[in-house]
Order: sequence, then C-alpha cells, then structure tokens
Amino acid sequence: MKTSELNKLLKQIKVNDKDAINSIFLAYSKRLYNFAFAYLKTEGDSKDVVQDAFINLWNNRENLREDTNLEAYLFTITRNSVISIFRKKITEKEYLKHLRETAIFQYSENDEQYDYERLSMRIKNLVDQLPEQRKLIFKLSKEKGLSNKAIAEELNISVKTVEDHMTKARRFLKSQLTDYGIIALLFFDLFF
Repeated sequence: MKTSELNKLLKQIKVNDKDAINSIFLAYSKRLYNFAFAYLKTEGDSKDVVQDAFINLWNNRENLREDTNLEAYLFTITRNSVISIFRKKITEKEYLKHLRETAIFQYSENDEQYDYERLSMRIKNLVDQLPEQRKLIFKLSKEKGLSNKAIAEELNISVKTVEDHMTKARRFLKSQLTDYGIIALLFFDLFF
C-alpha cells in the first residue's frame, strides 16, 4: 500500500472511520499472520497476535501522530506480542515442571509408590478402548502432535468433529482414571 494511501487511512482512523481500519486489515493481516506464524508455528496464536495488533491500533488511534508509519507500527506490535507469547510459554513450561516435581516429591514423601509405567500402560489400554476414529484422532493429536485443523484435513472431516472426538476421549480417559487419584489426573494432564 502506498504511503499516501496509508496517510489518508491514518487520518480516517483518527476520526473513528471503521472502514479505514478494515482497509488496513485487508492490506496487512495476511503479512502479519505469516510473520507471527513463522515464529509461533501455531495457527491460533498467530491469529490472536494479528487480532491484538489491530485492536491495539484501533484503541490507540487518537494517540497516533500524523507521520506514524502504520506498517512499522503494526509489525512492531506483532513482534512484541510474539515475544510476550514466548515469555508466557516459558513461564508455563517452568510452572508445569515445578508441578510435576512437586507432585513426585509429595508422593515420594508419603511413601506412596506410584508406578508411572503402569499408569502409562493403563492410559494406553484405555486409549485402545476408544472407538476407532476417536482413537485415531486422539493418537494423531497426542502422539504425532498434529493440530485439530491438520487432523481434520488428513481425515477429511470438519475441525468441529475433531474437537468433539478429542473432548469425548479426554472425558472418558479422565473418568476412568479417577480411581487412581489426583496423581493420575495430574500425570494425564501433564503428559497426555
């Protein structure tokens, strides 16, 4: 988009013209998405980052200077959001590691020996009890790490169908693990 067009759209945004933000969205959303996806590697996070960039632009429209480089502004917001997501994921990873270590320590302290290998085998046996398509979808998600969209495309079904099967599979597995107690459910949430 030409600088003169961007300057015109910037002026329109500053006077609350929603058509202007839509024009900028159409011009930049795909590029911003590709930029975010190159780092994040997940569709959902990348879409969220793009949406946040345009929300930020709209919310700060009155503070924008006449000479603001909109392209640079949007890419800076996107880059900062990507960095924030990385920081959040690192924090979550450290928290999950702490939870796992705490759970293992607590149960060791109580002299309760949980056979994690046996628990893992129990979960695998339960997965084998799932209906064929649900089992396939669950394994593609958990063992191969495919996204719901990738699974839907591979199996030629809708994303909603994949989500439904995943929800039912998780519900079934969790209900079957309640006899094993909180440690089994924690183990399931952390590793499956």
